[in-house]
Amino acid sequence: MKVAFVTDSGTGKTVSELKQDGIFSVPLQVSYDNTNYQDLEELGIEEMYRLMRDGVMLSTSLPSLGKIEALFEHLKNEGYEQIFAVPICTGLSGTINAMQMCAKTVGIPFDYVDCNVTAVVQDYMIHLAKDLHEKGKSISEIKAVLESVVDSTNTYLLPNDLHHLKRGGRLTPLAATLGGLLKIKPILMINKNTSGKIDVADKVRTMHKAMDKVIQRMKDEHVNKDYMITVAHADDIEEACYYMNKIKEAFPEAKYQIIKLVSVVGVHTGIGCQAVQYFKMVK
Repeated sequence: MKVAFVTDSGTGKTVSELKQDGIFSVPLQVSYDNTNYQDLEELGIEEMYRLMRDGVMLSTSLPSLGKIEALFEHLKNEGYEQIFAVPICTGLSGTINAMQMCAKTVGIPFDYVDCNVTAVVQDYMIHLAKDLHEKGKSISEIKAVLESVVDSTNTYLLPNDLHHLKRGGRLTPLAATLGGLLKIKPILMINKNTSGKIDVADKVRTMHKAMDKVIQRMKDEHVNKDYMITVAHADDIEEACYYMNKIKEAFPEAKYQIIKLVSVVGVHTGIGCQAVQYFKMVK
């Protein structure tokens, strides 16, 4: 069966970057001043952070239904018999439901795995799915492997700007005000247990204490040499490097990388947020 592997810009990669790997993608949307921009295609991450530093309030939304339907029509006309997708999770976006609806409209079979997050693990999973398909694995076998990755995945967000969360409606005004007065740093998490929604894991007094708390949680989860650990920052590389050095000391045999926090998350957490995402890689 000829299967098309589809994702979106939650991966942090452009349509052309993914196309080089034989993967199809649709951009999510970032909006301000009553205008929608295609994530990473019309509005890059550097420009997004510049706007945020200038005090512009941005919002995000799922990909254009027209773009999804046009892609699926194209894939059907190219002889693809099925679409397999790893989109941004349902807890953060309606993208999966939109893809299901468009596939039904176009008349092409559709299947997916909800990664229960976005970013690096989403990118890893869609590439893994394509690799497994090329090795002769069935869709059901592929889904089982991907679910094992989801089970090992966790993401923690350490926002530095409670005012931004408040303005974006992600934090109640009272909580944001009290947090600012008491210098509380919330530790937010998103994983399978939270159904892909952002939840509060803990609260501490400083960013560095928050980092230590997350590292202890990682130790409790037995993170080891089989894991990929990503530190993602919202335009604050200095703190990201500090965080990564602490992580390397705690987990010297794991694999690491530092990236900029993907647009669809950074827009909501604000400048200065530090995130860590980790998952067990498939051997």
